[in-house]
Amino acid sequence: MSHDHDHDAQTGERWKHDGVRVIRGDRLDPNTAQTPGMFRQAAINHARVGAQKIWAGTVSIQPDAKTGVHHHGALESVIYVVSGRARMRWGERLEFVAEAGPGDFIFVPPFVPHQEINADPDNPLECVLVRSDNEAVVVNIADVDPVEAPEEVYWIDPIHTRP
Repeated sequence: MSHDHDHDAQTGERWKHDGVRVIRGDRLDPNTAQTPGMFRQAAINHARVGAQKIWAGTVSIQPDAKTGVHHHGALESVIYVVSGRARMRWGERLEFVAEAGPGDFIFVPPFVPHQEINADPDNPLECVLVRSDNEAVVVNIADVDPVEAPEEVYWIDPIHTRP
């Protein structure tokens, strides 16, 4: 048996035991950073499945709840809205705003100061979160002087027209 064959056999065994993983929705891990009015749960991370480059989980945001102003360092974040109405404010003074509803995706680039808000005063906002690294990077920004009326920025491209 050649050395390469031994390596292939060991690698083959590893994928049989460490291959695709299904994380049941009722088995998410609440042992993650929490914000008042929000409940985050990890589904995919290093501790649970050995993920090296991504974190995924859920967040439930109570009516009218919001985060403080923050960014996630070099991480990219994706938020998928399952139900409810999300409002995102961003910019050095939170001068921009956009809203998203069920089925919409929100992309938050690295280092962008932002605030996540449940725009519905009566219903929770349910989202799926995916981040481009396994490390939880949250840099809180306390000295933001928000503008009074944020500018609404529409995502306009060949598919999305101005409402």
